[in-house]
Amino acid sequence: MRSPAAGAAGSDFPDALPSPTSPAATPSHSSPGRHYYLAVDRTQFKMRTLLELLGVVADRRGGLPIAICVSSRDELDAVCAAVANLPFVSMSPLYSDQAEAERASILEKFRQETIQWNQTSKVTDISESSKPESTDTKLSIIVATDACLPLSAMAEAPLMARVLINYELPTKKEAYLRRMSTCLAADGIVINMVVGGEVAILKALEENSGLVIAEMPIHVSEIL
Repeated sequence: MRSPAAGAAGSDFPDALPSPTSPAATPSHSSPGRHYYLAVDRTQFKMRTLLELLGVVADRRGGLPIAICVSSRDELDAVCAAVANLPFVSMSPLYSDQAEAERASILEKFRQETIQWNQTSKVTDISESSKPESTDTKLSIIVATDACLPLSAMAEAPLMARVLINYELPTKKEAYLRRMSTCLAADGIVINMVVGGEVAILKALEENSGLVIAEMPIHVSEIL
């Protein structure tokens, strides 16, 4: 597998993000979760990188509840078509035209899988030299566009996923923060997939939101 952080320091990324210790990257307030960016050399490698990332995560933390956010229906269809072929994934998409009962069922199923994973992880002692007992359990993944995220106005509870993958980076901080509040558990992890032209967008999100978005470690196990 290509290193998760590969490309971040290459020629495609001449404007490196400020280090977490620099004044420009110091958050103005504490924020839930930990935030990382995963650099991809070219757009055509983005899907392959996502699938490889999921494979590494599944090998390390089977059963992990993950939310994948995209910005358009076309990308949602593309991600679902690719991820659905992975044997170690249990995936459910959220569409804007889904029947209310189907949507409610998907949301409830994902929340129950999240609760189960949290309970299992609390009683499982994971050492650096061993894999968790849940390694053979499929990753629980929900894929959604911004328009399909849980709505508090409709009494829909947050997903509370352990990992939020922004496959498509939102251009506005409001969209980024909404994805966090509706998808991510308080101690969860955000992974932003970024290609060369999106570095400026990521910088703006970091500065406007008061967040620190660090480069993702080469070894995914360091953050899981």
